Amino acid sequence: MFFGLLKQEPTTPKRRANIRTVLIVEDEPLVAFDNEHALEQAGYRIAATVNDYDHAVRVIDEGGVDLVIADVGLHGERNGIDVARHAASRALPVLFVTGRCPGDARAIAMGCLAKPYAPRDLIASIVVIDALLRGVRRPKLPSGLSLFAAGS
Repeated sequence: MFFGLLKQEPTTPKRRANIRTVLIVEDEPLVAFDNEHALEQAGYRIAATVNDYDHAVRVIDEGGVDLVIADVGLHGERNGIDVARHAASRALPVLFVTGRCPGDARAIAMGCLAKPYAPRDLIASIVVIDALLRGVRRPKLPSGLSLFAAGS
């Protein structure tokens, strides 16, 4: 046969996403469950879903997390801002999901997604952050997402 004469289209390898495994830090059980379900359905691995600072820090320190999604207001002495500071000290990107984005969020997070949000907006926010991390053209911002990262 003449298979050698068939012109083959060059294939461009797709860049792998930087974000595969997500830590969810959320103290509202229904929101945590909805986030976990939506992200699993979208193909993300959930490292853990935790509701306080201490658990979040343990998961971050174990490694293997690509993105921290953190509510700002957590029960207890330490909040989502403290979680984000710890993640930032490990060069781990953070997306806040909150009703009111803190003023110092720009220094410790890549962005804020305003509550309430639809699951598709959470997933789209992760896609945007992933594009920024990979240095590729970012998609359109979903409703409620404010970016702080360079190049946004």
